[in-house]
Amino acid sequence: MKRKDFIKKSIIGLTTIPIVANSCVPAPSEDISSTTSSTAPNIISGKKYKWKMVTTWPPNFPVLGVGATKFADWVKEMSAGRIDIKVYGGGELVPPLETFGAVSGGVAEMGSSCAYYWAGKTPAAQFFAAVPFGMNAQQLTSWMLSGGAYEKWKNLYANFNLVPFLAGNTGVQMGGWFNKEINSVEDLKGLKMRIPGIAGKVLEKAGGAAVLVAGGEIYTSLERGVIDATEWLHPFHDSKMGFHKISKYYYTPGWHEPGTQLELIINKKIYDSLPKDLQAILWAGSMNLHTWLLAEFDAQNRIYYQQLLQEDGIQIKTFPDDVLQTLKQYTEEAVEELIGDDAFSREVYDSYRKFQKEINAWSSMSEKAYYNKIMK
Repeated sequence: MKRKDFIKKSIIGLTTIPIVANSCVPAPSEDISSTTSSTAPNIISGKKYKWKMVTTWPPNFPVLGVGATKFADWVKEMSAGRIDIKVYGGGELVPPLETFGAVSGGVAEMGSSCAYYWAGKTPAAQFFAAVPFGMNAQQLTSWMLSGGAYEKWKNLYANFNLVPFLAGNTGVQMGGWFNKEINSVEDLKGLKMRIPGIAGKVLEKAGGAAVLVAGGEIYTSLERGVIDATEWLHPFHDSKMGFHKISKYYYTPGWHEPGTQLELIINKKIYDSLPKDLQAILWAGSMNLHTWLLAEFDAQNRIYYQQLLQEDGIQIKTFPDDVLQTLKQYTEEAVEELIGDDAFSREVYDSYRKFQKEINAWSSMSEKAYYNKIMK
């Protein structure tokens, strides 16, 4: 059977066969019916949709921007061309940090971003991205898909006419590039650092200044002294950004982002109007992206970490224990201040902490024990 005929026959079968999002990644515990709209027509129509996707990433940005394009390609193939998505890098259609508003208002049908960028719109969004000293990628995915968090995320974003989808995880990040050594908490005072989300509030409590800079502007900001330090991602991306050319000290671990969940967002009114099979295809595409993105990061980081070790003048250092302990204490304070009297934020964070405590007990007996005893 030819490939095109196979795809068409497979799609026809979607009206009677339940959609399985991904053979390796299960749909949420609520099942796919809770992801799709109950008002969506359950009929395959020949209508074609041309969508725009805006992103917070520079055009064709490695992994993040490339992942958005891969998603668009997968959806187009699975839908036999019924959804055709054109991807715009940050600044090509709207500024990078206006992605949320652009999709909510219908300027674009969907976007690719990270929830902690929207802290000013709704504080609870940050819990669906990264919490300092929080869960790693594997744990966060478990909380999202099987711990009830995805339903809470959808409820939150519905207030902004948006539907969120999981779109990959960065895994544990590096602690960042610094123009000076960090030997004590005193060295954080007065430090101007590009660092988003809750971690930015933590740095401020330590006497530093958090600066939110879009990805495409970080290098020049660091080079010109607008900032003294920056976190970004891992060896692969950081090398591509050229940070090792202008900063000497590269710190680990990434206490601020132990596993950052990325997102796709779709205008809810537009999404709800789609046939159910197209809604399911969008979910399946997001699950493909969710799996691919972390795998790609790990595959590339294994190579670029070795390359950084060979760079002259670069010192890879570990944050002192007392610095990490102080930052952890400030994290608890920052989270409590963020929650305030917001009942929904409290509900989400209580769910997060309960799940983290329980899964950490299991991870210590499994993952941690394996790393400590076998991977030395």
